[in-house]
This record gives sequence, structure tokens and C-alpha cells, in this order.
Amino acid sequence: MVEIIVVGGGHAGCEAAYASAKKGHKTLLVTSNIKNIADMPCNPHIGGSAKGIVVREIDALGGIMGKVADKTHLQIKMLNSAKGPAVQSLRAQGDKIAYPREMLKTLNSLENLTIKEAMVEDLIVENNTVKGIILENGEKIESKIVILTTGTYLKADILVGNTRTRQGPHGEKPSLHLSDKLRDYGFTIKRLKTGTPQRIDRKTIDFSKTKVEPGDNKYLTFSFDLEPQYKIEDQIPCHLTYTTEETHRIIRENLNKSSMYGALDDIEGIGPRYCPSIEDKVVRFSDKERHQLFIEPESRYYDDMYLQGFSTSMPPEIQEKMVHSLPGFENAKILKYGYAIEYDAIYPTQLKNTLETKVLENLFTAGQINGTSGYEEAACQGLMAGINASLKLEGKEPLILKRNEAYIGVLIDDLITKGIRDPYRLLTSRAEFRLLLRSDNADLRLRDHGYEVGLISEEQKQKLDNKRNLIKECLDYLAYNKLKITEDIRKVFEENNIQVPNATMSLENLLRRPEITTEFLEKMVEIPYSDEIKEQVSINLKYEGYITKAYKEAEKMLKLEEKQIPKDIDYDKVKNIASEARQKLKEVRPNTIAQAIRISGVNPSDISILSVYLKKEYAKND
Repeated sequence: MVEIIVVGGGHAGCEAAYASAKKGHKTLLVTSNIKNIADMPCNPHIGGSAKGIVVREIDALGGIMGKVADKTHLQIKMLNSAKGPAVQSLRAQGDKIAYPREMLKTLNSLENLTIKEAMVEDLIVENNTVKGIILENGEKIESKIVILTTGTYLKADILVGNTRTRQGPHGEKPSLHLSDKLRDYGFTIKRLKTGTPQRIDRKTIDFSKTKVEPGDNKYLTFSFDLEPQYKIEDQIPCHLTYTTEETHRIIRENLNKSSMYGALDDIEGIGPRYCPSIEDKVVRFSDKERHQLFIEPESRYYDDMYLQGFSTSMPPEIQEKMVHSLPGFENAKILKYGYAIEYDAIYPTQLKNTLETKVLENLFTAGQINGTSGYEEAACQGLMAGINASLKLEGKEPLILKRNEAYIGVLIDDLITKGIRDPYRLLTSRAEFRLLLRSDNADLRLRDHGYEVGLISEEQKQKLDNKRNLIKECLDYLAYNKLKITEDIRKVFEENNIQVPNATMSLENLLRRPEITTEFLEKMVEIPYSDEIKEQVSINLKYEGYITKAYKEAEKMLKLEEKQIPKDIDYDKVKNIASEARQKLKEVRPNTIAQAIRISGVNPSDISILSVYLKKEYAKND
């Protein structure tokens, strides 16, 4: 018998199915089109600000997005490398042919996973518990748990100019009835939208009028387990261009022809605040003379170039004028026009922190159906849903990542506690403990969890333990070894415009100085450890005070997390809290005081009243 059914073969579905099957559960992945497994219908890159850290976290836990990206990307770079480690993040230019191919190969290698091509129309539900799925042809497939990862396919509409077409991103048939069924079961359904720009024929772009954006000249990987799978010199560059005053004029004069600005009067969906259409940018930021656009290759196997930042729902004839107004695009040939897509999602406060729904038992949801945007946000939810569905079957405690442990923990907590207005996107600013949640230490933070749930092997765990030992060894080495200020040493400092120390100093104290790096020290002494270890040690020393402060703040939060709120609490009996707070508390039903504090609309005075009530009403029952 199938134990877990995953509905949808996007990034969330792939991770959910992989985790479930890898943990030994008979898993069925149902997708409407096997060719679209791990598809990238919008941007062709993996990672980016905050998102790249999420990919590292997925890998640390035992997921597969990072490994597949490492094997198939066109170029990779570390964003914000000149800034502090808290905001540094990997971004790889993916290959839209190679990435899905490698992902399907990985999934097909799992003995507990079966992939079936079909459309799911309904769920089998008995006594508010999911027992399986019902396909479009009426076939019923029973299972113990169902994970919905339907992406943007629930009642999807493609919007271009004054036309609305019910179809998915590639013209496929969308899911026509499932969201209505979910509404009937008691779910609150929200209409959202997102968009995509044009694809341009590479041969028709004049790249001499653009700026080259190459990959980094040092080897980088998302995965903690793989060696680099590419050659630095073989990376394919991206390019940068800008909109012009002519571009803005064309957009302003034709706003009423955009689906979003009047061409269609029945738009319900709310678009992503942090990834607006070019129409939105021109209207909202009218003081800006230009907006930057990235020209990104989609694959080694064809010539489509993705015009990142130029998402639009204008009619084709206006898109032609818009594109031809860009430097380097005067004679560009549009291979695919931009469009907006409107779709149904469930309101995420209806989820537990395991990603199981509160409405139906044994139903988990992950990805854009939960109101998020982005491949990375979807993948990490899929991984957590797959892990927690498996742990539930095994009768084990779920894996709940805290806000001080992972960006994944921040994302899930934000969704279930605050809900959404528009498609949720991860940002470094959303994480109050971002100095602890760095790209470089994702394995140190999360790999033990991956080992405990069975997705990380003994060999991988041993590698992690060795890394921890080497970090300690390196710290001891730097504390023990000193640099004596001779004339030769003084000369090295002066040649590099770094202040010469007054006396002999330990390498540890030297490295604490902001202007001194391990690379500089190695001009004078040997530090016999790998770059990975030296990076960890350098960050720990330079940011020690800030890191210690962040841990103390996290400890305060964790104490509040320990203050549990009884599941049977009746918020109508809590007198004197604001009506909005009461409504939000009843909607979210937080597990702890810390979670209650994070609910929008719940004020400190409401928390104080709630705390007093809990002490008074529940202490007597202890």
C-alpha cells in the first residue's frame, strides 16, 4: 500500500517525495506532466539573497536541491561578498534543461518512489481525515498521508493584455476543481498572482551595449558533500542593461492595456511585493530614471535569454515596443511574451508548524499553495513536509526548526503565525538572528537534525564531526602561535597599508582586527587548515561579540517558546484583550507565548493579559 502520496512535481513535490522515499516509506508522486518535474517556469536561477542560504540548509538536512544545482548550473557566485557574512548568499544560474533532467534521474533512483502522470481532482476524506486521492478519471488511490504541492496550478489563469486564459505556465491544463473541493472542506482560499518577463533570442541581442556579469573566479558549491562539478573558465556570463526614458514613456502611455492596470476588470490576485512587474516599478518609483535588468541564459541547449526584472502583462504589440527601447535590444526577437498568472492558494494560518493542515488530519501542504513565491521557498517546505509526514507515520516527534536555527524556521513560522497578503518571499531582514543563520554554517546548524531524521548518513555525520574538531584545532593553533614584529614583518604590514602592531601578538588577536584576514597573515606565517575551516574561525573571532549577543537574545526567545499555551484554551474567556487580538489568536491558535507575540495585531498588552490568565486558570491544574 502507498503510505504517502505527493501531489505535484515542482520543487516542493520533488523534495517531499525524495525525503519520504529516502526514509523508507512507499511514496507515490502524482504529477500532471512528468516532463515538467522540477520545472523552472519563471526565473532560471537557484539561490539569491537569503534564498541561497535556504538551499544550503536544504542540503544540510539531507535534501537534494543544492546537489542538483551544483551538477547542472551555468555559473555561480557569492552575492554581497564585500559585506558581512550575515548577508552573503550563493546564487547559481540554472540550466532549464539539465536541472529537471538531473532531478528526475535522482528521483528515479529511489526504490520506494513511484511517479504517476495524472490529474488529482479530489481527496478521499473520512471524519476530517485524509485517506487518499481521487483522480480526474475517477480512480481512487488510498494512502495514509497526502502532501499537496500544486504550485500555481490551482485554477490558474494566464493574463496578457485584455485576455484571460485558463491554463498553467506552459499552456498546460490547470487543476480546475481541487481548490473548490478544499474550500468545501473548510479551507480559506486566497487568490494570488505572479508574473514572468519575455524570452529573447540570444543571437538578436547586441551585448556590446550591456555590462558583463561573470561567475566568481573561485570554486563554490551549495552542497556540503560535493566537489565542484564545473570549470571556472566554462561558466556562461549574464549581462546587465537598464530601462530608458523611452521605456517608461511607452509603459505610462499604455498602462490601461496591461492586465493589472485596467485591461481586465476582474483581477483578484495580489502580486509579489518584492518582485513587482515593470509596470508597478514605473508607477510606484516614478522618480527613478531607470531600472536595472539582468539578461540571463536559460540553458546550454538553446538560445532563450531571460529578461530578469521586466515582468509584464502588457499585450504583445506593446511588449515589442518596450523591449526594443532597451539598450542592446533594438533588433531583439521575442521568442515568448511576458505574462501574469493568477492562481488559488490556501491561507497559511490554517497550517500547523509541521505543515500539516489544521482543517484535515494527515493532509500536508507545501510550496506556492501555501502562499509563498520562489523555487527555494517551495523546496524547503516540501522537504519539511516530507520529513514530518514520515515522522508522523513512524510515531516520532516532528522536526520543528526554530527561528534562531534556520531561515526555514523563519519562513514556516512567518506563514503560520502572520499569514500573507501577497506571495511571501524570504529576505534577510525577516530573520532577527541572521548573524547566526549564515551560509557558511548551515551544516553546523542543521546536519545533526538531518542525521536524527535519517536523511544524513554516518559518513556525512563523521565529516561534520571532523569539521567541528578542526575548527577547534585551528582556534587553538591561532591562540598558541604568535607573530614577532621583525623588520621583514613590519615591511609586509606597511606594504599592505595595515597598521603595524606595537608588540608580539597571537595570531588569534591579530585576526580579530577587522582589516586583517587569514590571507594576509599567510604572507608571514603558515595556517595549515583548509579555506573552509579558516573562514569559520575568522568569522567566529571577528564577530564574536555580536554572535554572543545574538545567542543571548535567542535564549530569551527560547524561554518564551517554553511557555506553552494549552491546546484547549477558549480565547473568548480571556477578558479585556482587544477584539482583533482575540480574533487572531483564535485563527492562529499559537503553541507558545513566543509565537503569540509574533502574531500581527496582538499587542504587548494583550500578551500580558493572556499570560496572567494562563497563570490563574491553568496553574491550579498543574
